[in-house]
Amino acid sequence: MAEITASQVKELRERTGAGMMECKKALTENDGNIEAAADWLRKTGLAKADKKSSRVAAEGRIAMAQQAHKAVLVEINSETDFVAKDENFVKFTDEVAQTALNGDAQDVEALKSTKTSYGPTVDEARQWLVAKVGENVQVRRMAKLESENTIGAYVHGGRIGVLVEVKGGNAELARGLAMHIAAMNPPYISPAHVPADFVAREKEIAMAQVKDSGKPVEILEKMISGKVAKTVSEITLTGQPYVLDTNQTVEAALKAAGGAQVLNFVRLAVGEGIEKQADDFAAEVMKQAGLA
Repeated sequence: MAEITASQVKELRERTGAGMMECKKALTENDGNIEAAADWLRKTGLAKADKKSSRVAAEGRIAMAQQAHKAVLVEINSETDFVAKDENFVKFTDEVAQTALNGDAQDVEALKSTKTSYGPTVDEARQWLVAKVGENVQVRRMAKLESENTIGAYVHGGRIGVLVEVKGGNAELARGLAMHIAAMNPPYISPAHVPADFVAREKEIAMAQVKDSGKPVEILEKMISGKVAKTVSEITLTGQPYVLDTNQTVEAALKAAGGAQVLNFVRLAVGEGIEKQADDFAAEVMKQAGLA
């Protein structure tokens, strides 16, 4: 059997990103052949990834990449917040975001088969990361905006990411709007975007609230209109107080910027929509101790 040298281990680590002990084992298993060892790591990494793929991954990170008139967000999940902060995980998420920005992939499935800057595809790199961190890791979502208009992009703490397309205004305004959307999470851009059935339902609720007030019909109609308008303002971007200047609404801030318009936005938050497993810690301890 060939003697495994430190330089071989170093080369294999640089090529695959696997841990030192895993690289040494791979070289030992393959008689010092680096190419064969790299393939062996890929195969074993896939096996480990398959075993962990059923475990819930609801933590993770939102990564962003941006240049000129395009920007992208990717959500990549891990099982724990601890791994989400791991240097290897952070590097992987940044690489995936940059790969998405540079490539033609328009959805996650296409992104997974796209090659990263250092050779392997995104999914191959994910499998190696699973082997390294020991947790299920999934590339879950991707959002991409390309436009000749201004694109604002913002990520808050790696947990919430926003892209917003603004016609008019400038980059500072677009980023400010992205920060607002991250903080306030408005479902709609403006009253024109609020579904008619939602407005109708709010009118019914408002009528039920004031019908026994004894006030004249014309006063009741104004009260109902006011209640509905207040609710609509609360759920629309343009109607909300602007987080960077709460003395004015977002609509007023857009008007002050020469009549700028928000055309589109997307907001991703880590783990939203994933049903997290509620572990009973006490029961798990008892099980491990053989008491349950």
